[in-house]
Amino acid sequence: MSKHLFGIVCTHHGTAANNRGETEGNITTLQKLLWHSEVHTTVSAEAIRWAIRYFWQMNGKAVNRRWNDITNQHEWTEQDFDPERYIDDDVLGYMRAEGAKQEANEAEQTTSPGNRKTRKRGQTTARRSRLEVTRAVSLTPWRGDVTFNAASINATPSAAREGSFPVPYGTEVHATRYQYGFALTPAALADPARALDVVDALIALGEVAGNHARFFFDFSPETIVFRWTDDFAPRMLYAFTASADGQVRVPLLIARVQAGDIPANELVIGGTLAMTEDGQVLAEAGATVLASVRAAGKEIKKKIQQEIEQKGNAHHAHEVSDV
Repeated sequence: MSKHLFGIVCTHHGTAANNRGETEGNITTLQKLLWHSEVHTTVSAEAIRWAIRYFWQMNGKAVNRRWNDITNQHEWTEQDFDPERYIDDDVLGYMRAEGAKQEANEAEQTTSPGNRKTRKRGQTTARRSRLEVTRAVSLTPWRGDVTFNAASINATPSAAREGSFPVPYGTEVHATRYQYGFALTPAALADPARALDVVDALIALGEVAGNHARFFFDFSPETIVFRWTDDFAPRMLYAFTASADGQVRVPLLIARVQAGDIPANELVIGGTLAMTEDGQVLAEAGATVLASVRAAGKEIKKKIQQEIEQKGNAHHAHEVSDV
């Protein structure tokens, strides 16, 4: 049976603004959704996945889709996907839909056994993402904070066309943390060892969407919870909550551990949660609880590496026995 890696991340506290550069009139907006009957801000899974790919690119990994910071466009290493060669094709998947080369005329149409004419059809080349990521949701509700700003005269070419006056605009802002979850089965990868690169990226994730020219939001984990398990279900997504005094807590995770749905020894926890009462409860239950996010990453990578080596040894032994 394959092992599965599940995890939840709570980011550092910061000021989020201008997600994806969307605007309503002269207001740069945040993406929002109703969460437990209150308005929360959100960051898409696609933005998180983009940041993961960019992290690999900047760290010298072979990626098929590279981001050019000068042209602000993706550049393809090769048009044909190759999960064996490229980590992003392997881990993040791909899809290319192609239409039929040309519309079939009467002479080109083929006849089916039922004497029905069929048309040429397009083709789809696809690989499902092995790394699944949830949408990130703010830990606290958005209360409608908007800042007033003004672009100075001639600040941009468009501002210059407005005349000799500053151009006013507003920015929705949210001082909060974000939480999101992820899932990965290393055995499903073309190269299972790339699961280690996934952990490295999640631990060090920096810029994720947002208006980083004006606001820098640290999307790296303040707390991360890994679960290394045979279970097919994570059972702990969106487990973080914020108490009235602003402390990050995990009552849902504790409840699942105490109920027996999540064996505590499957958990590796790193970050500020270790210094809280909830962290102590989980440690006493048998979870590995560390003050350092990086230390937690190293610990879970050891478990993944051991599984990869055991699978490799078992496969080698099977080949020898067949001989």
